[in-house]
Amino acid sequence: MQKRTIVALPGDGIGRVVLEETIRVLEKAGFNASYVEGDIGWEFWKKEGNPLPDRTIALLEKYKTGLFGAITSKPKDAAAAELDPSLEDKGLIYSSPIVGLRQHFNLDVCIRPCKTYKGNPLNFIRRGRGDTIEEPAVDVAIFRQNTEGLYGGVEWSNPPDIVYKGLASHPRFMKNFGNVPVEELSVSTRIFTKKATERILRAAFTYARKFGYKSVTVCEKPNVIRETSGMMYKMAQEIQAADFSEIELWNTNIDAQMMWLTKNPENYGVIVAGNMFGDIVSDGFAGLIGGLGFACSANLGEEVSVFEPTHGSAPKYADYPVSIVNPIAMMESACMMLDHLGEMEIAKRIRKSIATVIQDGKVRTYDMMKMTGRADVIENGAASTRQMTDTIINNL
Repeated sequence: MQKRTIVALPGDGIGRVVLEETIRVLEKAGFNASYVEGDIGWEFWKKEGNPLPDRTIALLEKYKTGLFGAITSKPKDAAAAELDPSLEDKGLIYSSPIVGLRQHFNLDVCIRPCKTYKGNPLNFIRRGRGDTIEEPAVDVAIFRQNTEGLYGGVEWSNPPDIVYKGLASHPRFMKNFGNVPVEELSVSTRIFTKKATERILRAAFTYARKFGYKSVTVCEKPNVIRETSGMMYKMAQEIQAADFSEIELWNTNIDAQMMWLTKNPENYGVIVAGNMFGDIVSDGFAGLIGGLGFACSANLGEEVSVFEPTHGSAPKYADYPVSIVNPIAMMESACMMLDHLGEMEIAKRIRKSIATVIQDGKVRTYDMMKMTGRADVIENGAASTRQMTDTIINNL
């Protein structure tokens, strides 16, 4: 097996512990790699005024693959208040480093699989006919366009004259906002390009074909957001008809989808959406399979790829003397990395071990035991992060 170099990006809070435990699993499973640590996150914002230093970008440019823990983000004023005094009044503005990575390396394809583990006590259940209890198997892959839309970062408060004049050229703007003083306006754009939209759609259809999903659902809002959502659905129709006719194309509105995902989640296969709606629907489906402790993701570019759990940094848990957090989302993200690198057999072994531990049910983290995340949960029977990792390693 070729020895690889992986850029390890611990980030903030619990990011370091779940990343370290995941690397233990990768090593025990036989993944032949060395790890170089990249500086990223809140501490570097406070000390350097940059949560994504150039030296970290250089590492990813060199080694191409990153495994990322978690990040802390705070509102503009709170971020400015935590800067080192020597950096104050220099016009520094915090922006999320994971968003920065996505945009710098054009990691425009985000994949967020949500798949039920048998025996997980957090799995979604519903009441069926005759007061029976049903536990539908969820197996959904959300494809989220990662670099455009509402997360594109093109926005203004008190927009400059050139922007205001452009907005004023639209009759609806003048009708609805023409009497609003410009200093009272804040504007965020939702920009879709045909190139990026085609790329995410083709990635979704290709994935559906490769893994045997029968449908691809465009989850947007074309009945209201006609230009952007409408463009995505129209392009999906053209791509499906030309190249993927064996796969059904469905169209749902994001608001209705959030209702249907708790009525019939087993009906959906691959879902594709723009940045914001993809973020929303992926968290919704993650809730059906146990929450963010099980939610993994891949951010794929043409050259560089970064793999991360979708949970946050949970800073209060990072201060506990013994870590209590669920490391499975990080491990699943590492399995996505293995798949991407062609190491499918190692990924299969790790996933099988995780499934065995969950179904056995003897070792469960606090979230799986439906406890509040406090430092004393281990005393009350919950597994620590390390104990969960050890058990997964023992079942490899």
